[in-house]
Amino acid sequence: MPELPEVEALREFLTANAVGRVVARVDPVALNALKTYAPPPSALAGLEVERVDRHGKFLDLTIGGLHLVTHLARAGWLQWKKSQPAAPPRPGKGPLALRVTLDDNTGFDLTEQGTQKKLAVYLVKDPSEVPGIARLGIDPLDPGFTVERLVDLLKAAGRAQVKGVLTDQTVLAGVGNAYSDEVLWAAKLSPFKPAANLTDTEIARLHEALTTRLREAVATASGLAAGQLKAEKKAGLAVHARTGLPCPRCGDTIREVSFASKSLQYCPLCQTGGKPLADRRLSKLLK
Repeated sequence: MPELPEVEALREFLTANAVGRVVARVDPVALNALKTYAPPPSALAGLEVERVDRHGKFLDLTIGGLHLVTHLARAGWLQWKKSQPAAPPRPGKGPLALRVTLDDNTGFDLTEQGTQKKLAVYLVKDPSEVPGIARLGIDPLDPGFTVERLVDLLKAAGRAQVKGVLTDQTVLAGVGNAYSDEVLWAAKLSPFKPAANLTDTEIARLHEALTTRLREAVATASGLAAGQLKAEKKAGLAVHARTGLPCPRCGDTIREVSFASKSLQYCPLCQTGGKPLADRRLSKLLK
């Protein structure tokens, strides 16, 4: 799933390549991806791309005063095209969800692999009309995200697992499964530890890991073309999706806990006192 660093890099890429261009055509292909219908996507034709913003994991293109907002979900992506086909795409079972063609024939495709189609596209007058944006918590890169703010958020979360708090978009905007694994590894914290049980020292480590790891990932992704971002993200991960490999810090074997539709990875020696975690559905919380 594209998370804060990748969406921020896409924002930068589109700012450099699309802002100032005029939309020639918008072709919705997967109608289930469209979450709003008035105004229709065709209303963007002839309007200029004015700016590109990010709200958590949402990408927001301001076009002639309207906002084309997308959430790429778990398997979605933005593919930049130096030359779009002249013929409109045909609806079908392929990955293409929506195509935007600009006045110089460049543009981008929103695509989604797999059978679970959750990519979402909105065309609204104000981004706050998108329910997911209206509910977002603070962005970890926001100057207002201080240690004191994190203390308050963790206290409010109570007995909720710290992993779940990090990925709750109403608490922190933009952090997903991959970077929460990376941050917890960097902070040397168990993903199952209750948020309210963290000590002041652990909270300080968590705040440092959050801000540093995300800023590093943003800096690494900055300037890359959209097609290079996935590979760059994978190459930069220390524990996520590295089950069975040695921990880059201590050499212990990276372990995994699987859930119904996803999994988390961690280092037992670094994060859980050397104790491998049982499947969450069968184990007690580590304290």
